[in-house]
Amino acid sequence: MKIPELKGCGTALVTPFLEDGEIDYEAYGALVGRQVAGGVDFLVPLGTTAETPTLDPMERLALLDITHDVAPDLPLLVGCGSNSVRGTLFNMQALEGSAADAWLVVVPFYNKPTQEGMYQYFKVIASESSKPIVMYNVPGRTGVNMLPETAVRIAREVPGIIGIKEASGKLEQAAQIVSEAPSDFIVLSGDDDLTLDMMKAGARGVISVASNILPSEVSAMTRAALESRWQEAEALNEALKPLYHACFVESNPIPAKAALSLMGLCSDAMHLPLVPASATTRELMKSVLGL
Repeated sequence: MKIPELKGCGTALVTPFLEDGEIDYEAYGALVGRQVAGGVDFLVPLGTTAETPTLDPMERLALLDITHDVAPDLPLLVGCGSNSVRGTLFNMQALEGSAADAWLVVVPFYNKPTQEGMYQYFKVIASESSKPIVMYNVPGRTGVNMLPETAVRIAREVPGIIGIKEASGKLEQAAQIVSEAPSDFIVLSGDDDLTLDMMKAGARGVISVASNILPSEVSAMTRAALESRWQEAEALNEALKPLYHACFVESNPIPAKAALSLMGLCSDAMHLPLVPASATTRELMKSVLGL
């Protein structure tokens, strides 16, 4: 099993839509190209930020094909999680022929599994996967938190699980995983505003929403951190803090799409149940971006 290099800045890509709800594939290709030009280290299509639950299997495959065509040299960490074993394995199989280098699998949502349930779930998923898996812990979306003890247990005992996107919002939780998991286990920040602190604790980088908007700047910050140029990383991070905040004043990816539309890069159209940003959020993004 080939392990992709997942470090630095990975962008959780948005999916741009036309006003009729169809995917704007031309805009998507341009957005991916902008990420490549911005120097990001890997790409994360079909995650939360992509509004993936609203996409059908053919749309998902088409997006992956474009991502690979535009960015053939960047690792692709592809979202495929659901709230059941059958659903996640179905998604894996549907996307198996794509250029995915690894799967991003969220802790099952809505079900509220126990810690033992999470362990058994990821054990089964990993046993059926031909590609490495990065777990995704995001209690704000799933309703339940994977405790660091469970993440470390999986890291030690389940072959094929190579890392975790840690988005609990708890720095101490990420630090515990880094400290207790095997040294080759990859911890990535799932919260833009905690990325630098998590990297100081040993995380390898971020799966970022903000880098949709400013890929060069977020990449420069994570690169400085990876190279222990902490003073430079601190300065870059301080400049990015208003954007981090603005990206989450409404449900992700509503503010990010508002920013991209203000920059003329795509429409701010969403798939229901999400709706475009409020006027207040658009004004905030204008201010943050100096538009």
